[in-house]
Amino acid sequence: MRRHLTWPGPAAAPERLRQLVAFALQHKLPVALWRLPNTEAVQLCLSFSAEAALTGLTPALEPTAPAGFAFFPFRDTDHNPALFLPADAVFDTEHPELLQVNEAAEGAATLAHALLEWLNSSAEQPAPALSWHVSPQPVPHMAPPEEYAALVRRSVEAIENGEVLKVVSSRAASQPLPPHFDALNAFLELTRRYPTAFCSLVSAPGAGTWLGATPEILAQVTQDGKFCTMALAGTQPLQQGHKPSEAIWRQKEIEEQALVARYVVSCFKQLRLRDYQETGPRTVAAGEVLHLRTDFMVDLRKVPFPTLGTDMLRLLHPTSAVGGMPRQAALDFIEKHEGYDRAYYSGFLGPVNLPQPGAAHLFVNLRCFQLRPTEAILYAGTGLTIDSDPAREWRETELKLRTAGAILHE
Repeated sequence: MRRHLTWPGPAAAPERLRQLVAFALQHKLPVALWRLPNTEAVQLCLSFSAEAALTGLTPALEPTAPAGFAFFPFRDTDHNPALFLPADAVFDTEHPELLQVNEAAEGAATLAHALLEWLNSSAEQPAPALSWHVSPQPVPHMAPPEEYAALVRRSVEAIENGEVLKVVSSRAASQPLPPHFDALNAFLELTRRYPTAFCSLVSAPGAGTWLGATPEILAQVTQDGKFCTMALAGTQPLQQGHKPSEAIWRQKEIEEQALVARYVVSCFKQLRLRDYQETGPRTVAAGEVLHLRTDFMVDLRKVPFPTLGTDMLRLLHPTSAVGGMPRQAALDFIEKHEGYDRAYYSGFLGPVNLPQPGAAHLFVNLRCFQLRPTEAILYAGTGLTIDSDPAREWRETELKLRTAGAILHE
């Protein structure tokens, strides 16, 4: 049972976000904040148990499924567990006077009381310092240009030999945190800087703290009964003074995007679904870069397929846009040759049945970084085909690293 509590004392929405985050971190609990594309309201999900978040199960995208926030790695392993944060406390800046608490959650009564006491006591005090969760895993290996070039050449060789059709290579990079860096303020800056992206801040024991602004929908079910996904691939810089529609694409990017789109169609075929709408490809902007995007939509009011969202999620992740094709061969190649642990980069994340039942918004975790005590670990990848050039692919990763990395220079 969910109960709406009136927020104790006066406070602006950003201050209330900080108070809730501070409570979660003080009690070593997982917390997620997000802002959906083309909206303004920030939402927060706080779980009353760190253990309850470690489900390891793919979330069900159906109205009767549990409400919460999914945070899944590229590959589910013991050291990068799949998380589903139960929605034990929910806050929406669109309704800053209310706090929604799940009283049926284990330990909810005690923690809900502690939370209210915390909010009462912190309302008249200075903003609390935030001690974010840090991943217990070592900092990932960071490939220098020559090593990444060797990976690109090895990938192209595998494509030429017929081992794979496409490989998505990636790398990690480090940037020092600026003095007095504030992750919550950085998240709010992401929401201002990238209004069309899914912006997120997730902090959980075992997973650490991650910020990002991703352009790519993985699986979405809307309250009006539509299932949506997309094929997003191909990258070039957004030229100053030019519209996205004026972009000219090379054959390499066109083929790369077509492979991703065909993979989505193949997932529909596996489910014997033919009644879908395909729109695109078209050029879209995401920060300082352009991509080719094809949208897919199924009207669930006309197609009797209540589990379509859940079934497609299981088929899509990891998508060919972050792994390659054929899927298993590309994933095996990445595991053998990429040389570092992606962790939650190129996994997926987003709210399920929040703030209301019947809607789910899951996104591929791109344009993101992991927060460490003194540095940020950023991630970027590129889709490789037979025409890929190592120097060009390195420049593409540098361009993508600037999306989330821009807030580290504020």
